[in-house]
Amino acid sequence: VTRDKKIRPKTLNEIEGSEEIRIQTPDQELNRVLGGGIVPGSMVLIGGEPGIGKSTLLLQVALALKQLKILYVSGEESEQQIKMRADRLWPQGKNFEHFYTLIETKTRNVFLAIESLQPQLVVIDSIQTLHSHLLDSAAGSIAQVRQCTAELMKYAKETNTPVFLVGHITKDGLLAGPKVLEHMVDTVLQFEGDRHLAYRILRTTKNRFGSTSEIGIYEMLGSGLREVSNPSEILISQKEDSLSGTTIGATIEGNRPLLIEIQSLVSPASFGTPQRTPTGFDHKRLNMLLAVLEKRCGYRVGIQDVFVNLAGGIKVEDPAIDLAVCVSIISSMAEQPVSDKICFAAEVGLGGELRAVNRIDQRISEAEKLGFEQIYISKFNKKSINTDKLKIKINAFSKLSDLFEELLPS
Repeated sequence: VTRDKKIRPKTLNEIEGSEEIRIQTPDQELNRVLGGGIVPGSMVLIGGEPGIGKSTLLLQVALALKQLKILYVSGEESEQQIKMRADRLWPQGKNFEHFYTLIETKTRNVFLAIESLQPQLVVIDSIQTLHSHLLDSAAGSIAQVRQCTAELMKYAKETNTPVFLVGHITKDGLLAGPKVLEHMVDTVLQFEGDRHLAYRILRTTKNRFGSTSEIGIYEMLGSGLREVSNPSEILISQKEDSLSGTTIGATIEGNRPLLIEIQSLVSPASFGTPQRTPTGFDHKRLNMLLAVLEKRCGYRVGIQDVFVNLAGGIKVEDPAIDLAVCVSIISSMAEQPVSDKICFAAEVGLGGELRAVNRIDQRISEAEKLGFEQIYISKFNKKSINTDKLKIKINAFSKLSDLFEELLPS
């Protein structure tokens, strides 16, 4: 065996550290979820429901990146459809000299076009439509998706060109194709939200160049996707009078705090088995909270239909909204409105105790910034807060029953 002297392991001290140079897009939400911009040579996979806005987002970003030569490869739309969409996104008739489209499904032809054009960014819409001549199977099959992604990955790494892939999803909401597809790419972005609601969430599920807990929020308009820089304002509805069953919970998505509105409706069960219907909240967790309210606080919710809705179509898994959900349910049951100047941030335990939540200072500062006058938290969180500079009043409790006695006296 001939030994190559150049190939030898290095210690970490021998390796020179360097910051990745990132391409900043005009879309600050996309920059955030990518970890600070597009890394040259990276491969980004973006998935989501049909019609959610994947192609719109990538086309919008590509048109706005004037400083780069961009190749947009589509196997799903005609040139005329892309042109019509571009005119809708930029109705003021911008100069699109930097933007090239290619309607092609064979990878061999795609690479010939790339060789002649030398683009600085490539968008593939979608990876399921590509077909490699090296395999006999049909486009979209597991083998083809893997092969086409491997060819594009090799190109991205060798030329230091970023590549964006659009991926289809299955009926379960998972990315279609082999799981190895997600392992191969550098970053996986999931576009979430109901097609019938205006707001969309772009969530990072894998990122080799940044945090995997980031989200970007967009509003879908006729003219494209608008970045929502202050999501708390859209997740809290502006209403004229106080309604029972409505509370505000302080949650954290990624690194950004959000205040969201929780709505509950409790009414006597008209059939034998009471209904438990949460929207945007975990069904099992709702059942647990109702059991705590019945057993530890004495409220007879077992004979009531309970409907819980998180306004804005957002899904939340943060246990810090437990308290807001509990107060919302009892507010609806007792027909006692809770002031819209109060918000909540605490986890509820099985013993009816209020448990501490992480990053409470960020939640409190976001509530204060949005004009809330009071926030209810766990007593065990209070010792970590510096209350000197805060204008918002902090109410700390250790038990759920004690909080109800003060807030909703029967």
